[in-house]
Amino acid sequence: MANMKKYVTVSVVSSIVLMFSSCGGSKNESQSEVKFEIMTVGTDSIDIVEKYSASIKGRQDVDIMPQISGRIIRLCVKEGERVKTGQVLAVIDQAPYLAALRTASANVSAAQAKAETARIELQGKQALFDEKIISDYELSLARNQLAVALAELEQAEAQEADARNNLSYTEIKSPSNGVVGTLPYRIGALVGPNMAQPFTVVSDNAEMYAYFSISENMLRRYSAHYGSIDSMIAGTPEVRLQLNDGRLYKAKGRIETVSGVVDPVTGTVQIKALFPNPDRELLSGSIGNVILQNPKTDAVTIPMTATVELQDKIIAYRLKNGQAEAAYLTVDRLNDGNRFIVREGLSVGDTIIAEGVGLVKEGMSITPKNETK
Repeated sequence: MANMKKYVTVSVVSSIVLMFSSCGGSKNESQSEVKFEIMTVGTDSIDIVEKYSASIKGRQDVDIMPQISGRIIRLCVKEGERVKTGQVLAVIDQAPYLAALRTASANVSAAQAKAETARIELQGKQALFDEKIISDYELSLARNQLAVALAELEQAEAQEADARNNLSYTEIKSPSNGVVGTLPYRIGALVGPNMAQPFTVVSDNAEMYAYFSISENMLRRYSAHYGSIDSMIAGTPEVRLQLNDGRLYKAKGRIETVSGVVDPVTGTVQIKALFPNPDRELLSGSIGNVILQNPKTDAVTIPMTATVELQDKIIAYRLKNGQAEAAYLTVDRLNDGNRFIVREGLSVGDTIIAEGVGLVKEGMSITPKNETK
């Protein structure tokens, strides 16, 4: 009976050993079957299309401020109306300014009469002086009286011109062609040159500016490609504008100016692109995206499937002595949505894992499945 128990125990232990041996063999066999596709890093000649957030403004947005104070007695335009240079937008009460002009004109007439009288007196004094009837002192006094009268006349004429200008300012006119903005002041409202809010804004929107910013480094790459910033402005291909609703604006634009100042906070430079706006589809104050095509260039590119993102870091795994080595990358996303441009972290000729990088750990032994370029 004791021998039988011993036999049963040995059999059970043997079975357990065989079972674990079998499991261990399957595990090793499974590990040996894990292979990764690899690739050699190279360069491609690519067109890089980038989007930049832009604010859209009229070629000229002019705040209209009355130049004199008074109450509005007539509105001559409506909000959104097209106007031309010199067109009257509104009229301020003219009565006090007409009265001021009449007073100034009367003062001019009086000054003219006084000057003419002084001139006649001087002529008489001159004749008497020539006959040696009066002294040089009396002649000089007559000359001075004429000079004073002429000065008073000039002053009166200046006051008349000022009164005439003030009267003309009672007609608030558009300084440029454009479209009238909102009209917050109505008939009867008191307006003046020191208002906190403009009477209205006239926006010249036949052409529109899209303002956007690019990094200083990107600007330097552009200028290096074209030779200078001026050459870049002249040679950059036409740009497109994506509207806020996602549609592409039908007309293409062009780069007009590049700011010569780098924003010390953001490290960016402002660029201004000009777009035609014949149908008034673009509205001043709206936003969109400028689509800029970078010059064709050779760049290191890899598929996104060859990377993994961990804690906001993009990582690829290169092969070094048969083991995985993490490479932390600085990348730009290509517009095709499938590839990265590698700015830093990899070099041409590096061998990296092309797929399945989510399963890879630092220092892991890698069995290549194939090698592609």
